[in-house]
Amino acid sequence: MTTNNNDMFADAARDVLADQCTPQVVRAIEEGGRTAEATTALWEQLEATGLADALLSEDAGGAGLGLGQVFGVLEQCGAHALPLPLGETMVARALLARAGVARPPGSIALARGEHLANGGLRCALVRSGQVAAAVLVQTGTEWRLLNTADAQGAAQALALDAALTWTAAQVQAAPAVEVNGALDVRTLQAAVVAAQMAGALSSVFQRSLQYANERQQFGRPIGKFQAIQHQLAVMSEHVFAARMAAQLGCSAGHDGMGVVPDRLRVATAKARCSEAALVVSELAHAIHGAIGFTEEYDLQLFTRRLHAWRQTAGSEAYWYGVAGEALLHHQGMTLDIVRRITDVDTVL
Repeated sequence: MTTNNNDMFADAARDVLADQCTPQVVRAIEEGGRTAEATTALWEQLEATGLADALLSEDAGGAGLGLGQVFGVLEQCGAHALPLPLGETMVARALLARAGVARPPGSIALARGEHLANGGLRCALVRSGQVAAAVLVQTGTEWRLLNTADAQGAAQALALDAALTWTAAQVQAAPAVEVNGALDVRTLQAAVVAAQMAGALSSVFQRSLQYANERQQFGRPIGKFQAIQHQLAVMSEHVFAARMAAQLGCSAGHDGMGVVPDRLRVATAKARCSEAALVVSELAHAIHGAIGFTEEYDLQLFTRRLHAWRQTAGSEAYWYGVAGEALLHHQGMTLDIVRRITDVDTVL
């Protein structure tokens, strides 16, 4: 698949999201959750594009793409603050198809779970758990596909996230899914989230740049002041570095199809994007001043997500720890690890 074809999928995502995933729609879904009319309407539009099946083989009705080839799609999800788990659904459907498990209708979230003493199962954090129709859960080496409507839920910091718990009977009734033993849901989710963070970071930067050029103070745009220019320059450095790292995180992995990402590349991606989230959000709000903190202003739709996504699947501290551990156990030169991470032959 060529870069031009990859851009074609990203352009398709950009077009549908720009038209259908407006700030008004995002707010309506955040307020209404799974039962909101906006939730159903937006998901139907996304299904109609075929993007949710992009990682399926062509024989299974998909496009036969790998994770790296849909980076642009994932990036657009973040750039438009998409409140539905399209990226996770793409991955989950590919894994279900490989395992021969029928996919449920609607969107699918990814999560790590833990078994309870009574035989039940609990996920402390299900990203988009309040809008997803199902969750593909990993507990140790076991994977199960669970219905969110059956779960007992509790709200989390981000409006659409949830903590979900299922009874022992519900867990036993859920289909088991055989997944590549090398795959860890945290690593997979971190790759997806990093790509979305790259898109959200870019949107925050573009909005800040536009505001700095439009906001007048002392007779000229505030973007003409050196202090603001310096803040924008720092933002730009973080945004573009994070995007490059996120591309690495989605590059081809161990399964020959690009659905299982390289853990060390993902560590680089998620750590860099999580680190950038704090700096870029802080500077964006500094440039916008008081208006940036109001609920009515759209900036918060992105910065709230960046702060939440920073912690999702591990913060920069966790992933820098993963990278540091790999370095300590490496017997060769440090440069060899750098080359392994940045080898452009397998990146997009």
